[in-house]
Amino acid sequence: MPSLPGSPPSAPPPATARRFANTDPGVVIGNFPWYEMLWRSLRGDFKPRSAPAGGYAAFAQQWSAPVDHARLAERHDAPVVTWLGHVSMLLQVAGLNILIDPTLADFAGPLGRFGAARRVPAPLTPEQLPRIDVVLVSHNHYDHLCYATLRRLHAAGQAPRFVVPQGLGAWFVKRGMGPVTEMDWWEHTDIAPGVRVHFTPSQHWSRRSLADTNATLWGGFLLEWTRPHAAAPWRFLFPGDTGYSGDFKAIRQRLGAVDFLALPIGAYLPRDFMKPMHVNPDDAVQLMLDVQARQAMGVHWGTFMLTQEAFDHPPRDLAVALTARGIPPERVWLLRQGETRAIPLHG
Repeated sequence: MPSLPGSPPSAPPPATARRFANTDPGVVIGNFPWYEMLWRSLRGDFKPRSAPAGGYAAFAQQWSAPVDHARLAERHDAPVVTWLGHVSMLLQVAGLNILIDPTLADFAGPLGRFGAARRVPAPLTPEQLPRIDVVLVSHNHYDHLCYATLRRLHAAGQAPRFVVPQGLGAWFVKRGMGPVTEMDWWEHTDIAPGVRVHFTPSQHWSRRSLADTNATLWGGFLLEWTRPHAAAPWRFLFPGDTGYSGDFKAIRQRLGAVDFLALPIGAYLPRDFMKPMHVNPDDAVQLMLDVQARQAMGVHWGTFMLTQEAFDHPPRDLAVALTARGIPPERVWLLRQGETRAIPLHG
């Protein structure tokens, strides 16, 4: 797993040097004709068709919690998770502070000032984050890689290590952020003694401009913490953005059952467009079963105006999917944005 130096390369490879693909070669995502995207945008495919019950202000109040800054300032050995909205989360484990896909701006788009609007205020600012050791970035879409957030984190004096997919490291180096480690699927890197991060496949795509479709990789992260005297490592999986695929049974087979799963449950309508790239709640429950997750928490919902379903539909559809399989609802936590919760350890 190559680590990129702290200065820009003299001759970065052109964006057209390589185009990445999903594990299923028949699933090609990203080459959308401009006229289809225009038609879908005019039709309203990329914003909710209705507000949540009671309106956005009531939803934000219901699904927000005050941040316990004193708790975040502590170093935790046993795992503690804080949901920061959408897919952004702070995982504190083994004495490390690990920030995942941080997107704290008011918009998911260029510079945090354009794009999909945020309707639930970010629970904290980048300057209020505790000292971050590692930032994991799953892919380059604006709702996962937010330059406005990272720029402010950097300006606040933070200098974490970044772990990113292949092809994305130069983006960080160009902006003076690092060190950076790039990874291909199934590669791993150790971020501390006894803490290993694997980069895992997902079914998705990448693009940040008109000319770089699938020029950088996408995926998820499985963190493995080897605890002293424990029978097996503790495993956390952040699958990234993904449609349902055979990748998750492969993750379970190659890396073991998952103890805690960040489960994407939103941004799934209209299904004819979103199905290859985003699981719906029913697919998400199957993903959870595929990796044999002991516990999960719902992410990728209720924050940005990205897709057709109302903000309050993912929890409702998740409840239906869990009931259909006889799975108790507490198997998937639904945290409020800003809420911190300790993750039970077993074994």
